[in-house]
Amino acid sequence: MANTITVGISDLNVVKVPDQLITYALGSCVGICLYDKTVGLAGMAHIMLPSIVESGSKDNIYKFADSGIAELVKRMTAAGASKGRMVAKIAGGAQMFKLSSTSLISNIGERNVTSVKRVLAAQGIRIIAEDTGLNYGRTIIFNSVDGGLTVKAVGKAPKVI
Repeated sequence: MANTITVGISDLNVVKVPDQLITYALGSCVGICLYDKTVGLAGMAHIMLPSIVESGSKDNIYKFADSGIAELVKRMTAAGASKGRMVAKIAGGAQMFKLSSTSLISNIGERNVTSVKRVLAAQGIRIIAEDTGLNYGRTIIFNSVDGGLTVKAVGKAPKVI
């Protein structure tokens, strides 16, 4: 029987077949899902901000795209995955509130997505699917059996990417 493991905000986890990962409340945050089909490993990170370097904070490395993705890759490889076989799916990065364009948080969702894409590219990990942007929150469920990412949003039909 498969277990469902919750990944909280500014958190990450790795599971093996047949378990799945879920995270809630992806507004401007981005969920990064990594998958190595060969060994049946799935990993998920729920990041809040683009860069630990820019923030000057070292409180929680899982909070940031750069340090969170690096740690997720490290944990996946420690569990037997190969970075060369990993593929990624991402979701979130919404603009949840209309703010002035001069506000630092006005485009945080877009900045998060840009940072996630840049970090994954630097790691040599290809994004094979995404559901990002727009103006609504998401819950995502990542299946370690087939790498399917179910995206749920209020008022919208669930979809698998």
